[in-house]
Amino acid sequence: MARLPRLTLADQPHHVIQRGNNRQAIFVDRADFERMLALLGENALRFGIALHAYVLMDNHFHLLATPASDEALPRWMQAVGRSYVRYFNDRHGRSGTLWEGRYRSTLIQTDRYLLTCMAYIDLNPVRAGQVAEARDYPWSSHAHYAGLRVDRLLTPHPLYWGLGNTPFAREAAYVELVRAGVAASDQACLTDATLHGWAAGDAGFVKSLQKKTDRRASKAAAGRRPAPRRPLVK
Repeated sequence: MARLPRLTLADQPHHVIQRGNNRQAIFVDRADFERMLALLGENALRFGIALHAYVLMDNHFHLLATPASDEALPRWMQAVGRSYVRYFNDRHGRSGTLWEGRYRSTLIQTDRYLLTCMAYIDLNPVRAGQVAEARDYPWSSHAHYAGLRVDRLLTPHPLYWGLGNTPFAREAAYVELVRAGVAASDQACLTDATLHGWAAGDAGFVKSLQKKTDRRASKAAAGRRPAPRRPLVK
């Protein structure tokens, strides 16, 4: 079966996941993490990407970003991916593929899932048992939004600015949002939608999105509807 093209639209937040091939490490040490962040930042400027959130794990990473054009996101990910593989292979004396196929992504309904997706990303190291709290992990955007450091890679989304009238109020509100955690249903929705390429949002959002693209925005119903039965002719 042919693969569906990615669902990518301008001015819409996208959640992106890229994994290492066969779950192998894609970051070995501090230099590798720093190189990836530099590539993400350089190419975000080049292609017109607003990066809202990120987390770099040992064998995969998550991004939340809004592209300025329909082509910006795939061009950004292609440039970052190719440059990083060349760097990683040269530095670590290896060859061949590093990624587990192409990156996975989904469009998310802003008012429903954007802040939830940010918390979902921040909590990755906690779910993996690497740290006790999101603030303890150095390779994510959480520290910026919690007021612990300034991260110039990031473009805060207007919904984050709406969390409070002062920096302290915004930071406190965001920290509490992350501390409250992500509902299992929301976590499952974001993961499933990203891995399969369907839009994450309610029926109204998906319907409005479908008007902007020929690519199917949601999973098709399994099988075909049976044809109505015709009355028997006696």
